[in-house]
Amino acid sequence: MTESLKVGVIGAGSWGTTLAKISAENGHPTLLWARREEQANRIAEERCNTEYLPNIDLPLNLETTADLERIAQFSDLLVLVVPSHGLRGIARQLGEFVDGSQCLVHATKGLEQGTHRRMSEVIREETCLRKIGVIAGPNLARELAQSGPAGTLVASHYDEVFRKGHAAFGNHYFRVYWGHDVVGAEVGGAFKNVVALAAGVLSGLGYGENSRSLLMTRGLSEMARLGTAMGGSLVTFGGMAGIGDLIATCSSSLSRNFQVGSRLAAGDTLPQIQADMKMVAEGVKTSLAVREFAEQHHIDLPIAGAIHRLLHEGGSVPELLADLMAIPTGAEFAELAR
Repeated sequence: MTESLKVGVIGAGSWGTTLAKISAENGHPTLLWARREEQANRIAEERCNTEYLPNIDLPLNLETTADLERIAQFSDLLVLVVPSHGLRGIARQLGEFVDGSQCLVHATKGLEQGTHRRMSEVIREETCLRKIGVIAGPNLARELAQSGPAGTLVASHYDEVFRKGHAAFGNHYFRVYWGHDVVGAEVGGAFKNVVALAAGVLSGLGYGENSRSLLMTRGLSEMARLGTAMGGSLVTFGGMAGIGDLIATCSSSLSRNFQVGSRLAAGDTLPQIQADMKMVAEGVKTSLAVREFAEQHHIDLPIAGAIHRLLHEGGSVPELLADLMAIPTGAEFAELAR
């Protein structure tokens, strides 16, 4: 360990708890913020987040709080891990307590509906923080909480953010890479959830690896199309935050978005699925933001459009499959070469 940090993780879902666990195991004093005081107290007493990450023991140097002012004053590195639809509100509250000196990385994979803002843009609008980065990659929380080998990307315009992110989370089982393309990392992390919904549908219908591979490769193409239109680098989508995250999310039943798609294929309704799930499947709301942005900027995203019709326009699973197989063919990389 090259640097001792005070790490404050805001968000006590499965992913936030996992990142807090890794930081504490790496020897850093770590404070985990939960929205509800009773949840914070229960995690501290049980040394386990039984609500979102059951059967995973948490280190003794991981403390909890429900006080945003305390975590802002405590932290050298802030880690924001809340759902995209609630991030602006939390960032606005946090903005009352930070002084701009801290580094912040977020691990939220979504776009804001209505504004189409990326999460780093929302944070900049609501706080005085400028040393901002994003954690993005093939990171299924439970596997990492069990110390399964994995890697991720910390993208930021500030090298200090990467250094602190690497110090907080890098270790023998979690390899942390760096990059400067914040836009590409954020778009990749958000869009892969939309593709994962479709992957879950195909799996739920009993289709195999040929179908999944077709979906993922064409989904990667759409990810790159959207990401470059928003200002990201094409190269980013061939790395951790692009194809890496896409593979993990489209291939695992641990993925919440994959689970939603699979249950839709089984005949469950979206409201029923959402009522049953404790955690947010970001792809559902991201599909709305992506659709809005694509229409405004005339970007052809047929897979994203098919998912939008299924989720928000009363479409059916058979219609989704028909839509996917009716996407026009042509030169494979024509749209990326323009």
